[in-house]
Amino acid sequence: MSIGIGIDSIRYRYPGEDFEALRSVRFSVEPGDIFGLLGPNGAGKTTLMSIMVGILKADSGTVSYHDGGSRLDERRIRRVIGYVPQDYAFYQELTPVQNLAYFGAMYDLPRKVIRSRTEELLHVLGLSNVADKKVGFFSGGMKRRINLAIGIIHEPGVIFLDEPTVGVDVQSKQAIVDFLKRLNAHNTTIVYTSHHLAEAEELCNRIALIDNGAVIAYDHLSALLKANNSKDLQSLFLNLTGAGYRD
Repeated sequence: MSIGIGIDSIRYRYPGEDFEALRSVRFSVEPGDIFGLLGPNGAGKTTLMSIMVGILKADSGTVSYHDGGSRLDERRIRRVIGYVPQDYAFYQELTPVQNLAYFGAMYDLPRKVIRSRTEELLHVLGLSNVADKKVGFFSGGMKRRINLAIGIIHEPGVIFLDEPTVGVDVQSKQAIVDFLKRLNAHNTTIVYTSHHLAEAEELCNRIALIDNGAVIAYDHLSALLKANNSKDLQSLFLNLTGAGYRD
């Protein structure tokens, strides 16, 4: 299973605000992409991701999911999405095993599947030796890996990652990046946002660059670099969004 996504004319304004957070956003994520949603602070990246996973409802426009050309209904969409938010989404007082058991049950996974997936994920993410220790005592990198494990325990066809390596050490960051590459090699579509541009350049094959709620660049990363005479993603980013401060 490899999931594609269509974004068509998405608009969104937060209640009480005079400006639109998203203004007629349109692009597509192809099956098997590692797709970067990139932009300065306040550009609308997290808002757009929240709409794509169903946390927010767009004022207008549509988000559609497809598998092999067939459009998925709402019930199937919920089962194929994995979401790893920037904020920790687990119970600090529980162990990794307990957290994964809880969230696996929310996806209606059988107990046998939860046990096997828990063992597999904790091993791959280097957490087997702390499987029965409370997560609240973990380092930032370990917590990020638990966050990731929870988001993918049900083996989703598409994973949304909002700043998955923020605040972690170099070793944990590289371990997470390598793990994401392995997932993608097995046809998992990844939608990713980050301010770590070197990391994004290593991971992403296509990007949408968003600023002030609108898409200002969208294509294969290699094509955008060539078209804008940019040596790397950071120089492309600064060329298109400017070098001034952003709040």
